[in-house]
Amino acid sequence: MDEKEKKTKTACKVDKRYFTEFLLDSGALIFGDFTLKSGRRSPYMINTGQFNTGPKLARLSCFYAKTIREKRELGILPERVDLIFGAAYKGIPLAAAVAVAFSAAFDEEIGYCFNRKEEKDHGEGSRLVGRAPKPGDNVLIIDDVMTAGTALRETVAILHAEAPGARIVGCVLAVDRAERGREKLSAIAEAQYENGFPVFAIADTYDILDALRAGALSSPEEISAIEAYLENYGLV
Repeated sequence: MDEKEKKTKTACKVDKRYFTEFLLDSGALIFGDFTLKSGRRSPYMINTGQFNTGPKLARLSCFYAKTIREKRELGILPERVDLIFGAAYKGIPLAAAVAVAFSAAFDEEIGYCFNRKEEKDHGEGSRLVGRAPKPGDNVLIIDDVMTAGTALRETVAILHAEAPGARIVGCVLAVDRAERGREKLSAIAEAQYENGFPVFAIADTYDILDALRAGALSSPEEISAIEAYLENYGLV
């Protein structure tokens, strides 16, 4: 293993406690009383809008890149990923940053693309910006957090409409809240069943909870509140 590969493996190591510490240090993992898009009231929230500096975004993109690389090695993702797609708005910097991370860490060229909220009626007039998906492209969706899977359904609909010849090969998240979806399955399991591609995350709430318990990274009251929430909405 050469020095560049050693540096890459160290920088991109997907250690759940290290990732949890990063979420806390960045202010992305916060505790309180929050009403989610799903309507559920949660004692914690993941706010990826806090990854708002170059160093934070670089570290986050490294976690994404390493997770994607691991899934490739396990055969969960195909070896060839042509394009990373991020849905407006939070997915836009994530897609760009992960494409940069692959270039810097693995010397691999992957395009990135994102959608506009409203289609332009001038210029190129497309709803998509960036390296446009081509027929036969393997497209990987980047997103931040999944609770009920609503945002992913919207993203898949956009890609099917705007890039019908491309193939969606997966979706990678920063955090899976590991909650039940509309039925008894997890939101991720529902999304995989509905769409036919793998959905995975750098870490889920159970990983984060284990790290909080082991590392004294939060108060006993905060940990207990998450445990109670998972009893109601988490996976059995």
